[in-house]
Amino acid sequence: MRALVLAAGLGERMRPLTLTTPKPLLEAGGKSLIAWHLEKLAAIGVDDVVLNTSWLASKFPEALGDGSRWGLRLHYIQEGDVPLETGGGMWNALGSLSPDGQPFIAVNGDIWSDYDFARLPREPEGLAHLVLVDNPAHNGAGDFALEGTRVRSEGATRLTFSGIGVYRPALFDEWRAIVGSVAGVDATPPRFKLAPLLRAAMRGDAVSGEHHAGKWTDVGTPQRLAALDLELRDS
Repeated sequence: MRALVLAAGLGERMRPLTLTTPKPLLEAGGKSLIAWHLEKLAAIGVDDVVLNTSWLASKFPEALGDGSRWGLRLHYIQEGDVPLETGGGMWNALGSLSPDGQPFIAVNGDIWSDYDFARLPREPEGLAHLVLVDNPAHNGAGDFALEGTRVRSEGATRLTFSGIGVYRPALFDEWRAIVGSVAGVDATPPRFKLAPLLRAAMRGDAVSGEHHAGKWTDVGTPQRLAALDLELRDS
């Protein structure tokens, strides 16, 4: 199984820290955010990991090399000066992620969690499997609802998407019709969000999910990074 670590964000809310360091390379608990992911992916038998990059792209191979220290093969995809957003980034990486049409893992490079990647299904029941978490203060309304093992766009109790999931390439089969004429869709490569594709799949009952009640941090501000670093060092 292959994996994608989404690392192309500009990190604007993290400045000045991200003026010289991409957000996934910022450290918490003595190692970079992305290193935590690479360790966990290697531990479940992932061999190849794709990193999509944009802001300060050259910093990633300088810091991570070819991935051999984790027993991985790292593949870098440079998206250019303007990131392709989550949907466009995944679509652009499909050739490296799933050359045989198999499902792949994707994880946001700017989160930290104690979620055990070994729980992820190698073969999701539908087009995607999402890990949801309790709503943090900065996303009180949540993103999606979980009804049993199915993820819905709406529901009585909404949770936050953790940025950890498993996807089938078929999720992108009708991406252009689903996304419509939003800005960036006609660029080469196209730029678009993942959420519309997930919501379309949810309407077809094709997205499974689970609730992780453990620790999770969206490292979106310097204050959250500092708090996470302190927590990890204390533990």
